[in-house]
Amino acid sequence: MSVFIANETGESDVDEVTLAGLARFVLDAMKVNPLAELSIMIVETAAMTDLHVRYMGEDGPTDVLAFPQDEAFESSYADSADNDPATLLGDVVLCPEVAREQAVTAGHTTQRELHLLCTHGILHLLGYDHAEQAEEREMFRLQEDLLVRWEAAVALEAGAGSAGAPAGPASAG
Repeated sequence: MSVFIANETGESDVDEVTLAGLARFVLDAMKVNPLAELSIMIVETAAMTDLHVRYMGEDGPTDVLAFPQDEAFESSYADSADNDPATLLGDVVLCPEVAREQAVTAGHTTQRELHLLCTHGILHLLGYDHAEQAEEREMFRLQEDLLVRWEAAVALEAGAGSAGAPAGPASAG
């Protein structure tokens, strides 16, 4: 899986390597075709506000936006032939400043909030939504399950003697 990250904020406290590892983990756990490509953009509040107004018609910044590519959902799952061309799933746009504020309210780190938001955005690209109460329960349960599995895998890898911050496990297993 190819995960492209563009950090347009210049913030060095966003761990892009770990974020890419998480994205690969989520895509693998969701059985997305290994040739799939994902783009993650990290933007400042002003840019996120502009996107939020332009594409959602809502004022102010938001934490995450997902822009799926046409037909990506249907052709991205692993049961596709291995020789299928790479599929661009779409773009996930994250705003660290909003994530930082939400992390304080939620009582966890900004890094975990960014992981939660990235997972949330990827699930949107895969067709999950939370407009209805039942959809919300399913999406948020899956989101939390994926994050807990990711964190357990990273902790296991770190306990195995990996030096430095782990980039994440190679697969979801």
